[in-house]
Amino acid sequence: MGAVLSLAASRSWINDYNQVLQSETCKKKKVSCFNEDNSRLIPCLPDELSMHILARLPRIHYFNLRLVSHKWKATLMSPQLFNLRKELGMTEEWLYVLTKVEEEKPLWYALDPFLRKWQRLPPIPSIISEGESRKSLWNMVGPSNKIVEFIKGWLGQKDGPTSFCGSGIGVDGCLYVLGGFSRAGTLRNVWQFNPILNAWSEMSPMSTGRAYCKTSILNNKLYVVGGVSQGQGGLTPLQSAEVFDPRTGIWSEVPSMPCSRARELPNAFLADVLKPIATGMTSYMGRLCVVQSLYSWPFIVDAGGEIYDPETNSWGDMPSGMGEGWPVKQAGTKLSVVLDGQLYACDASGSLDRGKIKVYDQNKDAWKVVIGNVPINEFSDSESPFLLAGLHGRLHVITKDAKRDIAVLQAEPEHSFSPFPSSSTSSDDSFDQVPDSLVESERANWKVIAARDFGSAELVSCVVLDI
Repeated sequence: MGAVLSLAASRSWINDYNQVLQSETCKKKKVSCFNEDNSRLIPCLPDELSMHILARLPRIHYFNLRLVSHKWKATLMSPQLFNLRKELGMTEEWLYVLTKVEEEKPLWYALDPFLRKWQRLPPIPSIISEGESRKSLWNMVGPSNKIVEFIKGWLGQKDGPTSFCGSGIGVDGCLYVLGGFSRAGTLRNVWQFNPILNAWSEMSPMSTGRAYCKTSILNNKLYVVGGVSQGQGGLTPLQSAEVFDPRTGIWSEVPSMPCSRARELPNAFLADVLKPIATGMTSYMGRLCVVQSLYSWPFIVDAGGEIYDPETNSWGDMPSGMGEGWPVKQAGTKLSVVLDGQLYACDASGSLDRGKIKVYDQNKDAWKVVIGNVPINEFSDSESPFLLAGLHGRLHVITKDAKRDIAVLQAEPEHSFSPFPSSSTSSDDSFDQVPDSLVESERANWKVIAARDFGSAELVSCVVLDI
């Protein structure tokens, strides 16, 4: 009887041991499965499929999704994900607007036009400039400084807040800011903002320190022309030019602008007083179009412009009609845009509350008014009361509304014969399809796609990036 009980107890112990062993094995399997799923972006899904899901989400949500885990953050900031978005046709055009409040650092804001949400970019890092302590790249000198007083007078600006003296441009999916003033003089520094990393990085500097330089993109390269430089004799207008290749990070020289109109002045006195300067630049028909003026405050003389051809690496005169019809003082990236091969410019010289948008007819060498009712609230203390941008194939005007909020307005044509860019209309025959009488009297309905109260901040510049 004792042997039977002993055998039963032994079997019970063995059964309990087997149950514990099976339980531990299941736990190990579960832990193993958990660890395997935990190493994936989304549990139970292959990472390749998870990448396709993330690539289809609106980019503005990426900032919060980075907080999910380290792996999500690394994935959402990887070039592979954004290359996949490009392959899937999920890239998004955002508008980047530069604002400035008096002597504070200028700030960039990004707008998602579909969700109508704004996001502030990180501030540009500080740098150490030659001959001065650590300063911001855009920390301009105060209004009482003679340099700023001179440059404001030379460019015809009234006393007031220090203006933005650098340049901003977008190329290859990144934002670039170049040059400007510091207490020691003009800057050579170049900074790049990468929207994927949401961070600034310093790039190779320009060969020459520049402020008020003009920038444009041609063949995925960044061209910089003109501006002013500070030397021992004060501020000197620049005719030099250079080009930056983002893929190699190398700057190369470009032939200087001839400024041939400056040599046509009747006497040596005027030639010494009136200095040529580039007042705007944009890329059009595979070339760089640079609008020029002769300045000596308070006098300003239209000097037409010149065109740079990268194939021949040479400059030529701008057609007279193109130069005469362009907004004189702020042409180029602020008030000009190319959409579907057509060159548009915004001009508010004829009215304080209404502007007009013109398109350039290359065949007739003339500008034609396509919209005559651009709502613009002119504020005399603003450096740039309005800006022109091309976003999602439409013309947009960025300005301040009656409440002084910064508003982004989209143009919607009233007529079926629209002068606006269209994928179904080629640039060669677009003028043949629009009668002159209609072009001259065209009106548009302006729709506010976004507005925000930026306080006393003023507009400076804008850039469109497709990412």
